[in-house]
Amino acid sequence: MSILSIEKIELNAKVKDKYDAIRLAGQLLVKAGHVTEEYVDKMVERENIVSTYMGGGLAIPHGTKEAKAMVLSTGMSIVRVPEGVDFGGDEPAFVVIGIAGAGGEHLGILTNVATIFSADESLERVMDAGTKEEILEIFAGGEEA
Repeated sequence: MSILSIEKIELNAKVKDKYDAIRLAGQLLVKAGHVTEEYVDKMVERENIVSTYMGGGLAIPHGTKEAKAMVLSTGMSIVRVPEGVDFGGDEPAFVVIGIAGAGGEHLGILTNVATIFSADESLERVMDAGTKEEILEIFAGGEEA
C-alpha cells in the first residue's frame, strides 16, 4: 500500500475551519485503511493541544501519542484548500497534509514533507498543480509515492 496515492488527494476542498480540514484529511486516511475512525478525533485533539500549522501555508495534522494503536499502516493525505483556512498562523494554510505513521514512521514523513516544502516554490507548485498526478510527482521526489 502506498503512503500517498491519488485516492488520498483532495484538490479543491471547501472547508468551514481548520477542524473541518483536519477531519477531511483524516477521513482520506480512514478510507484508505491506514487508520481507524478514532484516529481522526486524535488529530483534532492534537490540534487543540498545539497547532500543527508549520508556516508557509502548510499544516500537518496528525494524531496524539495515544493514537499510535489506531494506526493500521503508514499513510499520508493531501488536502488543498485554494481559499485557505485559518490555523492560527500569520497566514492561512493552503495545503493540509494528514499523516499517520506506524512504528514511529511519522517522523520520517514529517522530515520528507519539510524537505519538499523547504524550497520556496514548493507551495506554489502544489497550488498550481492541475491534477492529482502532478501532486504525486511533486511528492515522489521526497518520499515513496
